Amino acid sequence: MNIIICGAGRVGYTISKILSEQNHSITVIDQSSDDIQKINEDLDVKAIVGKATYPSILEKADASNADMIIAVTRNDEINMLICQIAYTVFNIQKKIARIRSQDYLNPKFSKVYNKENLPIDVIISPELEIARSIQRKLEAPGTLDNVPFAENKIRLIEIIVNEKCPIANIKLNELTKKFPKLNANILGVIREDKFIILKKNDVMIKNDKAYVIINSLHIAQTLEAFGHKEKISNKLLIIGGGNIGFNLAKNLEQEFEEARIKIIEKDKIRAEYIANELNNTIVINGDGLDEDVLNEANIEDVETVLALTNDDEDNLMASVLVEKFSKDKKTMALINKPNYSLLQSSLKIDDLIDPRMHTVSSILKHVHKGTIENVYSILNGDFEVIEADVIETSELINKELKNSDLPEEIRIGAVLRNNEIIIPRSNFIFKKDDKIVFLAKKDQLETVENLFRISSF
Repeated sequence: MNIIICGAGRVGYTISKILSEQNHSITVIDQSSDDIQKINEDLDVKAIVGKATYPSILEKADASNADMIIAVTRNDEINMLICQIAYTVFNIQKKIARIRSQDYLNPKFSKVYNKENLPIDVIISPELEIARSIQRKLEAPGTLDNVPFAENKIRLIEIIVNEKCPIANIKLNELTKKFPKLNANILGVIREDKFIILKKNDVMIKNDKAYVIINSLHIAQTLEAFGHKEKISNKLLIIGGGNIGFNLAKNLEQEFEEARIKIIEKDKIRAEYIANELNNTIVINGDGLDEDVLNEANIEDVETVLALTNDDEDNLMASVLVEKFSKDKKTMALINKPNYSLLQSSLKIDDLIDPRMHTVSSILKHVHKGTIENVYSILNGDFEVIEADVIETSELINKELKNSDLPEEIRIGAVLRNNEIIIPRSNFIFKKDDKIVFLAKKDQLETVENLFRISSF
C-alpha cells in the first residue's frame, strides 16, 4: 500500500517504522529538516522536507498514487487542511487525522467531517484514547494495560509476573489442573526486551511481562491467579487538568460512582473552566509540586496519584514528591520522552504512560486490509494483537485449530461466537462470523490479511 505520513515527530516516526517494516511504501513529509534527516538515516522510506499543505509538496510525494494519507503534525488545523487537499486535489481515498482540540471533537459538530465539508475518514484523538486507557487500568489494579476487544467481551491484559505470582514456574499445560478457575490464554511474555510466544511446556518467570487474553468477566479471578489482589482505588488525585486529566475525571464521574476525585491545575482560567464542567470533582488551582497545595488536596487520604501535566519532568517530580508523603500510594505518570522509562524503577513510580503507542495502535487498525477491527501493538509493532471476523470466503471455516496450518507466529487467543467467549483448544472448529482475537508477529501480517480479506483494500 502507498501511504503518505505528514509529520515526523515521535508518532509519525513510529508509524513510518512499523508500516515500512510491514512492506508498505511510505513517504514522510515534515518541515523540520532535522526530523527528516533522522527518518532518512534510520528508516527505509522516502522523506521530503516541506509543508504538506502545499499541493506541490504532495505532488512530489506522488499523492495521485497514494492509497492513504495520515496527518499527525502538531497542529489540528494543518492536519485538517492536509486531508482536504489530499481529497480535493489528489482524490486520496483514506484520510486519517490526529485532532486534539476538544471543540473540534464535540459530537454536535460531527457533520463537519464528510466529503462535502472536511473529508476526514478517521479522527484520532490521543487525549481521549489515553484517558480511556487510564480508566481501564484503574478498573483492573495490578495490570499494566487492560485493552477491550470484541464489543468489550474479551480483554487483553498486560501484567507483571512478580515474586508473589503463584502460577510462575509452572508449565502452561499444567495450569488448568492446578488453577481450574483460570479461564485464560497466556499468549506470551516480554523477557529481557524480547517477546516470546509461550508454548505448552514453557513457564513464566519473575519479571516477565505477560500478555493474557481473557473473558472480560474474569478479570478479578485472573489477577488473583497472578497474585494481584489490589483493591480498586476510590480516592484519586489528578495533577494536571489538561485534556487527559479533564476527560479522565469526566469519564470517572459518569461510570465510577464511588470515585472521589480531586484535580490540581496550575492555570487559573483552566481550573475555573474544568470546575464548571465537572460535577463531583474538587478542583484546586495551584502547583502540584507545592507541598502546601498537596496538603490542601489532603494527600494523606489519597490512594492513587496520576501526574498528567504536559511536562514530563513535572510528572516525574510530582510522583517522587508523593512518595515522600506515603510509600503506600500508587503513582502513575504521563511521559512523552522514551528515555525517562529507564528511571521508573529507581524513582519507584508504579506506571509510566506513553501516549505515543496509543495513537499508533489507533491508526494501525485502519491500515490493515480485510475485516480487521481492532489492533494493539507490542514492542513498537514487532507483534500485534488483532481482532478480526471470519467471513464465508475464509479458508479457516470448518477447520480444526490443529489443522488450520497457522504459522507458529500466529496464536489464537479467544473467540466470540453468539455472545459466548471461547478459549480455543486444539479441536476448536472455526465457523463463519466468529470474532477472533489473536496474536501475530509483524512478518505474518500478510498471512493475516489474506485469511480475513474481503477486498483488495
